[in-house]
Amino acid sequence: MTQPEFSRLLRHDRTSEKPQPLHLKANAQERAALVQRFGLLALGRLEADLRCWRDGQDLRMEGEVRASLSQACVVSGQPVPAQLKEPVAVRFSRHPDKEGDEIELDAEDCDTLPYDGLSADAGEAVAQTLALALNPFPRAPDAETTLKQAGVIGEDEAGAFGALAGLRDQLARK
Repeated sequence: MTQPEFSRLLRHDRTSEKPQPLHLKANAQERAALVQRFGLLALGRLEADLRCWRDGQDLRMEGEVRASLSQACVVSGQPVPAQLKEPVAVRFSRHPDKEGDEIELDAEDCDTLPYDGLSADAGEAVAQTLALALNPFPRAPDAETTLKQAGVIGEDEAGAFGALAGLRDQLARK
C-alpha cells in the first residue's frame, strides 16, 4: 500500500473522549502530490478545522474542509478556479458494517471508515472529502461558446424532438 499524500494520524490512546480542536493544513509538497492524484491543475490551499474525539473503540471527526483549487474545463481545458467549503463527519471504526449488510442512512449520518484500532488517518479523510467535493464536469465561462463553435447544441436548443428532426433531415437528403 502506498503512503497517503496528506497523512495526519489520530492515535486512539492520545485522543480525548471530549471533542478537541484540530487544524490540518497541507504543505506545498502534499498539495503537489494531491494535484497529481486528483488530476487538478492547481491546489493553492487545503486545510481543515476539525473536532476529534474517542467514542469507545471508535474515533470521531467532524468539521469543515476548505480548499482553493483549479480544474481543467471539460470542454476547452482552460483553468476553472474553485473555492470549496465542505462539511466532513467521519467515524473510524475497528468493526465497520459488514459488506452486504443492508444499511439505511440519513443525510446527517457520517461516513464510516475502517481503522486498526491504534490510529486513523485524518489527513487522508480530508483528502477524500476534497475528492468527493470536486466538480466532476468543470466548465469555464466560455464553454458554451466553444461548444457552439464546434457545432454542438445543448439539450434545451434541441428540444424534445431534436433527435427526430435530425433523423427527418437525414431521410429528406436520401
